[in-house]
Amino acid sequence: MFEGLSDKLSNILSSLTRRGALTEEDVNAALREVRRALLEADVALEVVRSFTDKVRARAVGAEVVKSVSPGQQVVKIVHDQLVEMLGSDAEVISLNAVPPVGILMVGLQGSGKTTTTAKIARRLKDRENRKVLMASLDTRRPAAQEQLAVLGKQVGVDTLPIVAGQSAVQIARRAMEAARLGGYDVVMLDTAGRVTVDEALMVEAAEVRAATNPHEVLLVADALTGQDAVNTARAFDQRLGVTGIVLTRMDGDARGGAALSMRAVTGKPIKLIGTGEKVDALEEFHPSRVANRILGMGDIVSLVERAAENFDAEKAQRMADKMRKGKFDLDDLRDQLAQMEKLGGLGGLMGMLPGVAKMKAQLESANLDDRIIKRQRAIIDSMTPAERRNPDILKASRKKRIASGSGVKVEDVNKLLKMHRQMADVMKMMGGGKGKGMAGALGKMFGIGGGMPQPTPEQIEALQKQMGGKLPDFPGGAGGLPPMPKGVPGLPGLGGAKIPGLPGIGGFPFGKKK
Repeated sequence: MFEGLSDKLSNILSSLTRRGALTEEDVNAALREVRRALLEADVALEVVRSFTDKVRARAVGAEVVKSVSPGQQVVKIVHDQLVEMLGSDAEVISLNAVPPVGILMVGLQGSGKTTTTAKIARRLKDRENRKVLMASLDTRRPAAQEQLAVLGKQVGVDTLPIVAGQSAVQIARRAMEAARLGGYDVVMLDTAGRVTVDEALMVEAAEVRAATNPHEVLLVADALTGQDAVNTARAFDQRLGVTGIVLTRMDGDARGGAALSMRAVTGKPIKLIGTGEKVDALEEFHPSRVANRILGMGDIVSLVERAAENFDAEKAQRMADKMRKGKFDLDDLRDQLAQMEKLGGLGGLMGMLPGVAKMKAQLESANLDDRIIKRQRAIIDSMTPAERRNPDILKASRKKRIASGSGVKVEDVNKLLKMHRQMADVMKMMGGGKGKGMAGALGKMFGIGGGMPQPTPEQIEALQKQMGGKLPDFPGGAGGLPPMPKGVPGLPGLGGAKIPGLPGIGGFPFGKKK
């Protein structure tokens, strides 16, 4: 979402950090570029003016003049102002009311209200252990109520039975009554939308709000609509009193101006962001983390949280037991690849690592994309259970069949098998007690972690061939991973991993043998 803005701001600010001293003219020149970058990213003009004025007031004052590193201090000021513009603190959906708590979902047609309603309901059911009822108030769009019923079955949440001929207000009242009688904690009310903001839409939504008195009124806005999303937010807030915003399609390639403008313009917090079409692709909006991503500082905390959410303790224990015995078959490799996909794939993982944004060109030349993972999983899925357990039986005829079944070439199958053999060797080394656990084994192979031996040129070349291209040279360590910040538990080279099963680029799980 913020890729273009991130690249421009990183380049502007990195030019400041390379200077030993800054003049007022240096700061003003940099802020002119920052202003241009924000406007090109579709940030509202009034927000841009306020942002640059605040940064200038702090950057040309004593705060920077007395600083040991003026350039770094300016970066910190820009970061702090970004966080302030985005809302300072993360705010979640409030359920502090007498049950059933009403949550009214409003927004334009096509913004993703119905899907987002199901995502939030699933989140409240799984994370908050709440009993949720969903009701569709959209009587105009064909099959809108049926769509919510289907989504309800997918996420395991009850939906209000459909009664033909009822108005939106009648459905809303029936939903609240059914929730009270059924002992539900939360009622999600999915309202109808229009292509544009019009009076009929606002009147109906206002009537529903008056009839149900919801505790939360969440505006669902499509981040791809850019600046118009801010105008939409203003219109809904003036008529309905919006309590929070949910931005959808944050995984798209839009310029991101809506996300940066909405909080500053409306004063309403962005509570959640949709990051994909799947029912679990919903994340809390953390201003400081988003600011870190925009400035290319990564988001290690979100990465660790995502790993913890997708962590299967039983599967990790079985994997650890097999590793202690020096066993690692293709089923294990497939599990690791699937785990990486759950964490967002190579692109999602790399985007959260500090400093990776500065190596965009190198990453592109390395051909590291999620198609590699999908292709490798397809190859393994084309094998029989016996072949996955014992890859040694794979001869020419079997490889040809597997290649045909997975839509790849025989050499791709050979590459996967070679990668698996090398990984299996690592597991045997760990199982035999050589080295210092898995982190030690990885360090010996790829130079990960402080104080560990660097890999040989032959080992680096082997890894490059496995990944289908030349690996970028990350600063601070050969072998494809950037140095991690200190004090973050659960990552390699930081005193032991508390989150087993977090895969590396080649499918290696991070962690130490206990």
